[in-house]
Amino acid sequence: MPEYDLNFDLDMPSDDDEAYEGPDAYVEGDDSVLELEIVQDDLPAQSQNGGSAAMSQILRSIFDLQQLQPGNAAERTTSSTSNNNDWRPAPRSITYGDLVRLLRTGPSSGDQDAEDEPDDDDDEYVVNTHRNQQWFPPHTEPHKRGVELLMSGEFGRVSNKLKSKSGRKSVSRLLLDRSSSPRSTMYREELASELIPNSNGTAVASNGANLYVGQYSKDSSFYYTCCQDFRLHVYDMSSPPAKYIKRPRNLRRGTALFDDNDRDHESTLKVLKTIQGHPGRWTITDSHLSPDNERIIYSSISPTVYMTNTLDSSTAQTPIRFSDQGRRQGRSLWGSYHKESFGIWSCRFSADGNEVIAGGSGQIFVYDLLADRRTVKIIAHSDDVNSCCWADIGSGNVLISASDDTFLKVWDRRSLGASQKPSGVLVGHTEGIANVSAKGDGRYVISNGKDQALRLWDLRKMCSSDGFDTFSHEDYTLDNYDYRYGHYPKPKRAAHPNDCSVMTYRGHAVLRTLIRCNFSPAETTGGQYIYAGSADGKIHIWSLDGRVVQVLDRSQTLPISYDPSGPELEPLSGSRTAVCVRDVSWSSKEPVLMSVGWESSRVGGSVVARHEWKGLSKMAYSLEDFIEKQRTERTQRAVRRAAGPRRVPGAFDEEDDEEE
Repeated sequence: MPEYDLNFDLDMPSDDDEAYEGPDAYVEGDDSVLELEIVQDDLPAQSQNGGSAAMSQILRSIFDLQQLQPGNAAERTTSSTSNNNDWRPAPRSITYGDLVRLLRTGPSSGDQDAEDEPDDDDDEYVVNTHRNQQWFPPHTEPHKRGVELLMSGEFGRVSNKLKSKSGRKSVSRLLLDRSSSPRSTMYREELASELIPNSNGTAVASNGANLYVGQYSKDSSFYYTCCQDFRLHVYDMSSPPAKYIKRPRNLRRGTALFDDNDRDHESTLKVLKTIQGHPGRWTITDSHLSPDNERIIYSSISPTVYMTNTLDSSTAQTPIRFSDQGRRQGRSLWGSYHKESFGIWSCRFSADGNEVIAGGSGQIFVYDLLADRRTVKIIAHSDDVNSCCWADIGSGNVLISASDDTFLKVWDRRSLGASQKPSGVLVGHTEGIANVSAKGDGRYVISNGKDQALRLWDLRKMCSSDGFDTFSHEDYTLDNYDYRYGHYPKPKRAAHPNDCSVMTYRGHAVLRTLIRCNFSPAETTGGQYIYAGSADGKIHIWSLDGRVVQVLDRSQTLPISYDPSGPELEPLSGSRTAVCVRDVSWSSKEPVLMSVGWESSRVGGSVVARHEWKGLSKMAYSLEDFIEKQRTERTQRAVRRAAGPRRVPGAFDEEDDEEE
């Protein structure tokens, strides 16, 4: 297949630029970065006694903050003992906001001083939450268009939804009918479509650096993460998490339980493989598994995507070079890519695993692994391509690219030879697009935008390329808006005037980093839910009809010493930890979510949490109460059976007649 190439000139940082901060770097002045800068002019005059008291509290606070270092992750959480009755919440530590107030105002001198303190200085996270108001609230009632989609038959079985709506759905009845009719067909969706993960989660792994990717394999047999320090971890999901064993501080080399080269990583999951990736720019931004789950590719804002094996012991990594020179011959370090310099942000395997699609600095590429050459290169957007995907998991002919120019473009591989223009454009976002994800049926895709909107698209309703050219010059973005600041100002419009999206979902915060979004698994839910992380530490799950059906709070995630399958406990008391949830993945086998959350900058690192569906523990009674209730009902049924069949009132009784 001929290669399509266009001349271009992109303004990218030079390869020798060591000051490159990366896409999700904390920009100067970010509220979520803890910088203890005290201006002398802001400090009021204090008495000698007051100053001594304030200094005493400051020293105590510094001691508390030292306990929150990444190496002391176990000490900063409440440990669990075998006797749950002895559990006590940890005392509240003085937060960064408290420390600033002490330095600025001195010791507390009564209620009047407390009233003068600003409410939004309690801690770093409350400040961001206060600023990130929702300009357009989410739907609280089912939206007509969303209901039509649910009942269209394209998002799961309609009969199952009708039973749920009328209240006639009974899982126990389904199982009973299955036992009486062995040949009857039962779909997993009928059993699990309403089992939405509802727990705030329990930590199952932690890393000293931020995690940018956390995804299940297609068959949910393993789960993998990609770290900012270019490490990849593959975890076994076929067995439950093990009991937490704290890593000793003075660990001698050669200990079988721990890896000396992975000291800042802890997990209760079985680690199948740890891969040290090739260093790139800033972090691993994206990764993807081949259809057979045996290979993985990852990008790191460089012209090269690397491919390696997931489960075997091989450490070999194959470079896939998308630049014009230096394809896959030899080994090159980052920065030595001759004249061409650009960054790949997103990468995906094709449906057959023989091609790789990649998007980067305004361009999209296709690489043929069998022919060992790049087959497609087009300038697709006027800004960075943050995400790309295949619309159909079966054919691999339709590409979707999402860019910071606020548009998603649809490309048909079969027509690229005749025209370099897209087949259509999806218009609706007013800010850059962080992520795009496809349902896989060639029709529906969703996108997460920096305008704080998650939009659902039908490719059959996209704008034509010629129609797009008539208004492509119109700009509705905010001036000087940078999502990395953690604040979204009041927008000019709720949507683009030529919006062609089908539905819009709101309530989350697409800030600080490129927050991802996904459809729920088709195997268990029919894809009738949409879910995404959020910079405010929440995981939002929407029904297709627009309603938020579940919100999980990562700031209430239990420490790694707890059992993820144990009963749901009361929220932890004390100061809330600021968390940014970048990536979430839903298992295709069970109602379980895995989320990747960045801890606050005062703590550092990332935590992987497991969120299960805990129906009984979320109700007013415990599992023991439920078992006792079942036992009582069985006893009552046995008593009724022993009493014989029920008699109709007034019926003739032969036994009584014979006795007379």
